[in-house]
Amino acid sequence: MKQFTCGDVVAGCSRTFVAADSDALLTQVTGHARSDHGLADVPAELVGQVLLAIREAA
Repeated sequence: MKQFTCGDVVAGCSRTFVAADSDALLTQVTGHARSDHGLADVPAELVGQVLLAIREAA
């Protein structure tokens, strides 16, 4: 299982996501970025930052 905490990339955001793998996690995070952060398109640089911040779920 993989985990990502949005606050590791976007200051002040407390959402945490858990999924079976990085691809499933990115799907969740992309939806969150669009709906909660107002990003119509998620820049490749942001995706890269998310990938670097993904950890094994506890």
